[in-house]
Amino acid sequence: MTRLILHIDRLVLNGVRPEDRTAVAEALRAELQRQLASPQAVRRFISAGGAPRLEVGEVRLAIGAMPAEVGAAVAQGIAREVKP
Repeated sequence: MTRLILHIDRLVLNGVRPEDRTAVAEALRAELQRQLASPQAVRRFISAGGAPRLEVGEVRLAIGAMPAEVGAAVAQGIAREVKP
């Protein structure tokens, strides 16, 4: 079995309230797990040589987005960069 281990050392979330950090992180983790769970996604990532660093860039959200929406949107941005 091949595993993909993704470490996020730094995540900058401008405009997110400190009390929403945990909810954003949990949504981020859950969505990344969903997006990258398939063996095909792992194989594509490994065959592309991995990625020691990703810069996702700006993720746009609607005003008033809930913390879970923020986490999911950030995860989708990361998954776009990981999936070649």
